[in-house]
Amino acid sequence: MAVSAEGWSEKEGYGRGREQERHETMQPAAYDELVDLFADSAVAERILTFHPSPAMQARIEELLEKNRQGTLAPEEQAELDEVERLEHFMRLIKARVRQKLGR
Repeated sequence: MAVSAEGWSEKEGYGRGREQERHETMQPAAYDELVDLFADSAVAERILTFHPSPAMQARIEELLEKNRQGTLAPEEQAELDEVERLEHFMRLIKARVRQKLGR
């Protein structure tokens, strides 16, 4: 999983390694149901063009830089972990929307 401050896309970002692999292989069926719900074609274009706000992008960059420097506080690590989970969820939704639209 990769967090990208530019927007939650499938391109580049900052990987997390073993935790990423463990989380992605244990994706519960509930994820699929929620992804399908949010991937409804009525809001497809909004979903595909979604990016975090500039303030959120700045916060992600700050957390990533602290992580690279090894200076994240425990609560910041928890925040970064949650951002990564949300980014992964958004990627799943975007992929499902593309699949439904035949893109």
